[in-house]
Amino acid sequence: MDKIDDLRRKRKRAHKQLQELKSPVYDIFLKMEQATYSDGALSRKHKELVAVGISVVINCESCMEWHITQAAQAGATEKEILEAIEVGIEMGGGPATAYARFALEVMERVCHDRDAGNEAAVYSTFRK
Repeated sequence: MDKIDDLRRKRKRAHKQLQELKSPVYDIFLKMEQATYSDGALSRKHKELVAVGISVVINCESCMEWHITQAAQAGATEKEILEAIEVGIEMGGGPATAYARFALEVMERVCHDRDAGNEAAVYSTFRK
């Protein structure tokens, strides 16, 4: 199992566990997330791309994997995802350039799987 698959597995497990424990804070977080990424003045796709750049700056690999996958699912192209990663690099400077390496791996995997028609592999990250 590689790092991306491991992140996905751990996220699903933690999601299930928090729901089974009926965590009120996690429930509110999920509602906030749903409201945040709903279409508004910015589309869901554009909001996910913003989150990709932020994920690179803060070096959150799990966030990078989640938001790149969500951006692709919302219709973002590989070029759009790359530009979001590049914004993160510029905003984060040298350290973000190193962090972006993982984001590039995820982008390559997600876009390749999507373009190959392997949507089950791409979108198996969904929580629900």
